[in-house]
Amino acid sequence: MNVTIDKNSGYCFGVEFAIQMAEDEMEHAPELYCLGDIVHNGMEVKRLYAKGLRIIDREQLRQLHDCKVLIRAHGEPPETYQLALENNIELIDASCPVVLKLQNRVKHAFDSIQKDAGQIVIYGQVGHAEVIGLTGQTGDEAIIVTTEEDLDKIDFTRPVTLFSQTTKSTKGFYHIKALIEDRIKQANQDSTLPVFDANDSICRQVSNREPQLARFSTEHDVIVFVSGKKSSNGKALYSVCKQHNPNSYFVENEQELEKEWFADAESVGICGATSTPMWLMQQVSDGIYNMSKAMA
Repeated sequence: MNVTIDKNSGYCFGVEFAIQMAEDEMEHAPELYCLGDIVHNGMEVKRLYAKGLRIIDREQLRQLHDCKVLIRAHGEPPETYQLALENNIELIDASCPVVLKLQNRVKHAFDSIQKDAGQIVIYGQVGHAEVIGLTGQTGDEAIIVTTEEDLDKIDFTRPVTLFSQTTKSTKGFYHIKALIEDRIKQANQDSTLPVFDANDSICRQVSNREPQLARFSTEHDVIVFVSGKKSSNGKALYSVCKQHNPNSYFVENEQELEKEWFADAESVGICGATSTPMWLMQQVSDGIYNMSKAMA
């Protein structure tokens, strides 16, 4: 059995940068606080915990004073920086540059549309760390849409400016964009159409993986997709694999592998999300190799 790890899978720049900053900081201190999971991958969080990284939530952050806290790649809303100032907390800011640029675009758009009673709409996941940071730029007034049903939150007689969470599906974004355009036309049949400004703010390092994974999935009998179950990006990319290869399986680690998946397979491809470390995909590869030896 031939097992291949997709060379295009693994950490995106933002996640890699955040983890490197955390490890560099922990070389000089026994512990470092991180606001939320540094990456949506339980195995990597466990590895970094052993090195001294302590995950805290927003309520715990309020109790901290005179210490260092890492801001992960997802970014944070303005109130986090204000709280850090008040509690004398030094922030190690590992916000992804792509996310920071998007935060600035959202804030500028929100400030600009106030005079026209416009609405900021974000295609993303409610409660996702990046989305919390983005809505924070609007004083939490942005409308978050994930499904077609969520479009009912929008007033289609008023201007709409649409953005996307950077890790969402490109196909999903353009589907939502088309639905909004249709709803605007339906709601304004007897009047001038309000302004609709759609911004494809999906990270290209993420979106480019969709066609790459589509090709990779067709090149193997079986696909094993490795990702944390919390990863929004992981769910989106796995669906690409499943669409192009029905024999695609989602695992968090090598312990979730099933022998039956590989019974008739000659070629197995291993791939993962932008939050999946290469060492974990290698562990899964080793697990498949050991399983194939036992089956021989």
